[in-house]
Amino acid sequence: MVIKQIPNTITAANLFMGCLSIVATFDGNLTQAAYFILAAAVLDFFDGFAARMLHVHSEIGKQLDSLADMVSFGVAPGFIFYALSQEHLTFEYGFLQFVPIMVLCSYLPFLIMIFSGVRLAKFNIDTRQSDSFIGVPTPANAMFICCIPFVLEHGPFFAQEIFTSAGFLILYPILMSYLLIAELPLFSLKFKQFAWKGNEIRYSFLLGGAALILFFQYFGIGLSIILYVLLSLITHLRK
Repeated sequence: MVIKQIPNTITAANLFMGCLSIVATFDGNLTQAAYFILAAAVLDFFDGFAARMLHVHSEIGKQLDSLADMVSFGVAPGFIFYALSQEHLTFEYGFLQFVPIMVLCSYLPFLIMIFSGVRLAKFNIDTRQSDSFIGVPTPANAMFICCIPFVLEHGPFFAQEIFTSAGFLILYPILMSYLLIAELPLFSLKFKQFAWKGNEIRYSFLLGGAALILFFQYFGIGLSIILYVLLSLITHLRK
């Protein structure tokens, strides 16, 4: 009985990390908040891995996993992006000076939270997503947002300029909100077996992502998410 609770315990730890991330954001420590989300992502991988290894599948585990993902990969990164927008989004240029547009742009990061919830709800009822994804997974979006505080502290100057630009801070929540619920097929990182055959795209992504992170460091996290989407598109178009 205790062994069967291991996956749910890991999921609860994932949820706890998401809560700590939100607290860190409220305290103004975005780097620490990003670390908590990264920890949540590791736990999110291991709860599914543990469930498969222990052959434990329960409805409560499924629902708890969605709730944990909503907090850790929807609400927490949404608040990080909101904090970044409040700090770096300026309204000095052209149409951005109009008050209604200023207010609208200030609240765009909340789209990330809303559409993450929609994405997770769709995932729970979509039978097509057992071995792959339709739309960008919430952890992928969270990983991209997580890289931003690191880049602003340690990353290359050109990346810092991109992440603090008005164009990025306004367009990213809109674009990602669409990609979260788009009918866009993406491969899953779930390995049924570890042979090269049948896992070519997964190993290619892991090797490419590792190379990007090694070369670009924190900025490589964001680039690896872009690589993930591009490889998924290429795989889909080749079918």
